[in-house]
Amino acid sequence: MKPETSIPTAVASLEISSSGGGAAAARRRLAALTRHLQDSSPVADDDDRRSTLLASVTSGFDADSVFAHVARAPEDPILGVTVAYNKDPSPVKLNLGVGAYRTEEGKPLVLNVVRSRMKEYLPITGLAEFNKLSAKLILGADSSAIRDNRVTTVQCLSGTGSLRVGAEFLARHYHQRTVYIPQPTWGNHPKVFTLAGLLVKYYRYYDPVTRGLNFQGLLEDLGSAPSGAIVLLHACAHNPTGVDPTLQQWDQIRQLIRSKSLLPFFDSAYQGFASGSLDADAESVRMFVSDGGACVVAQSYAKNMGLYGERVGALSIVCGTADVASRVESQLKLVIRPMYSNPPLHGASIVATILRDSTMFHEWTIELKAMADRIISMRQKLFEALRARGTPGDWSHIIKQIGMFTFTGLNSEQVSFMTKEFHIYMTSDGRISMAGLSSKTVPHLADAIHTAVTRIR
Repeated sequence: MKPETSIPTAVASLEISSSGGGAAAARRRLAALTRHLQDSSPVADDDDRRSTLLASVTSGFDADSVFAHVARAPEDPILGVTVAYNKDPSPVKLNLGVGAYRTEEGKPLVLNVVRSRMKEYLPITGLAEFNKLSAKLILGADSSAIRDNRVTTVQCLSGTGSLRVGAEFLARHYHQRTVYIPQPTWGNHPKVFTLAGLLVKYYRYYDPVTRGLNFQGLLEDLGSAPSGAIVLLHACAHNPTGVDPTLQQWDQIRQLIRSKSLLPFFDSAYQGFASGSLDADAESVRMFVSDGGACVVAQSYAKNMGLYGERVGALSIVCGTADVASRVESQLKLVIRPMYSNPPLHGASIVATILRDSTMFHEWTIELKAMADRIISMRQKLFEALRARGTPGDWSHIIKQIGMFTFTGLNSEQVSFMTKEFHIYMTSDGRISMAGLSSKTVPHLADAIHTAVTRIR
């Protein structure tokens, strides 16, 4: 539960680093904003807030879905007009709701200077075809959840946006406010969930001794998590370690999560980019979805389609029934509308075109496999280069790990040494991007690693 004064306190606690009149003006603006938030957000006492929250999360609860209590939200008063307009079969219908220019013929005007760029507002939930195809890509075209309309998918701003929208929705409508994330994990994960109002805790994941998965620690930590807690899972190519569970381990994780009624929240940022197979990299997600339980999935197309600057992603929530999925979507709109109103069209159109067209899709899978294979090749070359140099230690984890990153095991002093002496830049935890290597640069990296580990312990 968020503290009553979480927003005003957060605003009031902002530090003003500048000095003079600018700082004073900034403080005045913050003070005014704080007063506004306090005035517009009447504070109930703890008992009232607690009873209201309990009522909201338990009313209408249905064993068929952990989201069965979600009420259907009203349409946005402005964009909802277009929704109603589109449903009206009348030949004389006229849409005067949305402030978008139309031609004399009632059509959108595409200015010549932007004709090669796209133009119209998308709905709050994004491009419908993109959403449908994205769900099929991650869940499988034969998914019973899709067939039964138990999935709601909304277009979001790449993976980060998908995570944030999902986290905001859970903070408002899910009965548990604790999310367990792996240790270590992508640096943005704790920030996204914390800022959404969730309590972040960690479960053991990486074993620095074996440089592999701490599977026993993972099971113990999730086994002691409170019933219903949210669990963040990397669908494949764990970032930053490159360490993934085996399929057998994934099934054990699934059984544990379902036995404790935990809610799996997958972050799928590298589908197809890890192994080179879109289906293989989605196996963990599909395993959970196929058992009929609830599931949340965030997708990104930044890596696997190279659409880094287009910010293309999707959030899918698998529910118990089609009606619940529909109500969940209505509430997702209320999360998105004040956050960024609606997503951009261009990147989603690119993705939808590729996923729709069989020839383009086939070409994409070939290019995707080539990218994945090159990274695998770089792993092998680096491992062999270190072995040829007699570099102290066991470096087999380089070829056992998967995906874009390798968790080398180098410490911060060794990393700093490599930067200073060899001009090699990486994160201080020793994570390197294998995609940044080439056959020409592998020897230089191997020399740097060899020198660092022999000189600095």
